[in-house]
Parts: sequence; C-alpha cells; structure tokens
Amino acid sequence: MLSKPLKPALTAAFLATSFTSPATASDLGAAIVGGVIGGVIVNEVHRNKQRQRRATTYRRAPASSATRAQNRETQVALNYFGFHSGTPDGVLGRRSRAAVSQYQVHMGYPATGYLAPYERNFLVSSYSRAQIGGPQVIKAMQGPNGVRGLLHSWRDEAAGVRTAGSGYGGYGGLPSEVSHAVDEIAASSEPTGEQLLQRTGFMQLADLNGDGRNDYVLDTSVSGSSFWCGASNCSVMVFASTPQGYQRNDFLARGVTPASFACHQGTCRMADTGETAPVQAAQQNRSTVTAFAGQESASLGGITLFDQPAQSASLTSYCSKVSLLTSSNGGFMTAASMTDPELALGEQFCLARTYAINAGETRAGKVQGVSQAQIDSQCDAFGPAVQPFLAKLGTAGRGEVMGDVQKFVLQSGMSLEQLANTAGICLFSGYRRDDMDVALGAALILTGTGQRPYAELIGHHLALGFGAPVTAERAQDWYGMAVISLEGGAAPVFAPGQPERAELIKTASAKLAGGRVQPVQASGSTALPSFSTD
Repeated sequence: MLSKPLKPALTAAFLATSFTSPATASDLGAAIVGGVIGGVIVNEVHRNKQRQRRATTYRRAPASSATRAQNRETQVALNYFGFHSGTPDGVLGRRSRAAVSQYQVHMGYPATGYLAPYERNFLVSSYSRAQIGGPQVIKAMQGPNGVRGLLHSWRDEAAGVRTAGSGYGGYGGLPSEVSHAVDEIAASSEPTGEQLLQRTGFMQLADLNGDGRNDYVLDTSVSGSSFWCGASNCSVMVFASTPQGYQRNDFLARGVTPASFACHQGTCRMADTGETAPVQAAQQNRSTVTAFAGQESASLGGITLFDQPAQSASLTSYCSKVSLLTSSNGGFMTAASMTDPELALGEQFCLARTYAINAGETRAGKVQGVSQAQIDSQCDAFGPAVQPFLAKLGTAGRGEVMGDVQKFVLQSGMSLEQLANTAGICLFSGYRRDDMDVALGAALILTGTGQRPYAELIGHHLALGFGAPVTAERAQDWYGMAVISLEGGAAPVFAPGQPERAELIKTASAKLAGGRVQPVQASGSTALPSFSTD
C-alpha cells in the first residue's frame, strides 16, 4: 500500500499521461516513477527551505575571539553598574540587549539596544575608572543611585559641566561668587578647580562677620602657580556674606587662617595689621612680579637671601640625598654595621618607596581606558577622606587609629580586594607626586585591609616627619606591627629578597626611640633656611 505522501505524486503522474497518445506499460511505469521522484524532490526542497529558515532564526554566525572579549567587557561593565546582562559569556543576546537599553535610557541616549562606539567606550572606561575606587566611588556606593551615579558625574565632567549644588550653581553647593573665583585661580594654575578644592588649606570656612553664615577664605599659595604669588606673599581672597550675596575682598599675605581676618558685613580687613581690603593694583600687576626679592642681611656679611614660598619637605629630594650617602658609605647599613639609626631607617624608607611606586605603577597599567591624570584626580580625594586618621597619628595609639581605619574599610561598601587595589595605586600616585597625605592615607588603608607589612611605611612617616609629626615612640609601635607580621610568616611587600630587613628595622627603631634623632621637618612646619640659584 502506498504511503500518503506518495499519492499526490502518483495522481499527478496519472493525469500527465491520460491526455496523451496511448502509452506502453513501460512508458506508464516510467511516468509513475518520474512522478514519485518529482514528489520526493519537491518535498526535499520544502524541507531544506524549512531547515534554512530555522538556521536563520536560531543560529548566529560565530563571533571572533576578539569580538567575544569585547562583548564580555561590555557585559561585565553593564553588570557592575546594575544593568544586569547575565553571565559575561561574550554573546550579546536578548538579556544583554535589554541591559544595553537600560544603560542608554539612564544616560539619555537613544534606547536602541546596540551600543554606539562612544557609548561603549564611555561605559567600559567608567568601569575601569571605578575599579580604581577612592572616596568618590565609596560616596557614590552609599548614595541613592549607587555606582550608577558615577556615570552621570563622569559624563558631566567630560562635558565640562558641574553638578549644581543645593541652592547654588557652583562646586558642590559653593556660592557662585566663590565658584567663579575657583575657576579664575584654576585658569592660571595647573590643578583643576576640583583638585584645588581637595588641597588642604586652599579653602577655609568660618563665620567672619557674625551673621551666622559661612564665609570663605581662598589661599592661592597652595595652587603652585607663580601667577598668584609675589616675592613673599600670595593672593588671598576672602568672601564675606551679605544679604545680596558674597562680597570679595583681596589681600596679599601668606600663612593665613580665618583668625587673620575680621569682617563687618561684606568688608574685611587683616585682623593683625589693620590693612584694609581690596589690593586691586597688586592683582593687576601680578604678571610683572619677580619670582624672588633679594634682601641683604648685615649679620650674614652681605649674603643675599631669597624668599620663596614655604613648602613641605620633599621625600623625593630626601631620598636623592639618602642615595648619595648610601653610595658613599659603600651600600646599605645592616643591623651589624648600623651607626646612625635615622639614616638606616631613611635607607629602608626610600627602598620601600621605590617598591611601592613600581608595584603601584604595574597595577595602574592594568586599568584600561583611564589616564594618569584621572587616576591622580581620584587619588587626591584620599587626603580629605582619611584626614581624621592622619590627624590622630601623632597623638593616638596604633590600636585606636587602626580601629577607626577598619571601621572606614567596613563601611566603605567596597570589597577588601578593590580597596587594597585602590590603595596600592594611590600609594604610587602619592609618592610619585610627593603628596604625603595621599601616600600616607593609602598606606593606612592597605594596613587596615589586613596587609600588616605596610605598617612599616606609617612608621617611616612618623620617624622621619613626612606628612606626620615626628614621634619616634609612635613610629616604633607601627614598625612593631610590621615586624611582628613578617616574623609571623606574612609575605614581604618590600624587598622580599632581604629577610634581614625586619631585624634591622626593629633594631634601628628601638635606638631611634632612645633619643638619637634629628628629624626631617614635618609637612607644614617651618622649613630650614634655604638658598636658591634659580
């Protein structure tokens, strides 16, 4: 019995032969066979078309390994910012396209589900930048929008737009008059306005006229720009609140605090000298002021001294001198050959600094799509964020400071790995730029995440006075934490091929705490007299 699929073919064959001349049995058989074969062929064609449709519908052309790697980067970045694309497998399916659309809506882009090159580059580079971490990332994690808030902040930053504060249109809610002054200073100095605001001492707040509102003091001496500084003084801008807004008063001074000024309504004067405010002529001639003003001193036999802006002790300069002394002495001191504990610790400090810079530079090199300037900008925020801990170093015990740091670590919203990676990069950034607040803050964070050998750096800062007050006793406490950790089997983070370092540091710090110390001046203290040949 013929199967059903063959019946139409046989019918067609029969009809094809019934209207022709009489055919032989063989002709009829051939026609029947031809009809059967033709039906099979037609059926196969239909089946092939159906297979092709299914293949077109369900199969995708295999992506290259490079494309899959890029897609995985995109998926990882989407997941990080809360646009859930599923497991990063390198295939942008329906779930990933939906996540892309959510990202585009969040950023105000057309929600196509397909990333334009700029949209993808911004997403991936923002993820890489977020991996650096820092207080800006921590603050965003604790905000209402979570890490998504970073996307808007960095988009506005790239466009040169500042996010409006509450009630004002300036930096972080500053009055517009103060914000305009920050921009004016930044226009003639290397740091950006945001970086200037993060520098200790640049902005000081106080109620100078007794009206219950904050007044602002901007000290341009910390900007590092000679445009704002004369022979011995720099421009200081005081903004006093009035019912009509903030009134600006300009002075030439150095080392000022809010107590240096007294204001009545919008008019201010120097509290100690009675000098009245605006010194507009000095401002108009800033560009013609010479860098130094020679002053002869009879007590020095007529030797001319040159005034220059007060500056913190430079660790880079110190390590250069230590290197020369080490070379002239024939190599590093050992516990057996040590004659000067301060120099011995200085050698180890500079050695550790070199290792920290190299290790941090390697970490920073793995962060894709982020410039060194962006890294430095984020790391600059470490100074203010850890300032309460830094302020305690000279007065509080190690246990109290570590307790505060560990609370900060636990409340940061970042994983220990991300915090440690961030701090390692910022340690490099701080030492590279001679920014002791950033470097010392990063060392504290690293120690707080459980990497105890980094406590050695805190001991060095306290022993030698870089970014911290000189106190050999407090330094010995931090050195002890690092030494105990190393003796307990912790992996060395500095000079791993020199196991004798732990014994040397323990011996030298003990001798230093005994009173044989001639400390380098701490940051912010009065510098030794200096001469300039510039």
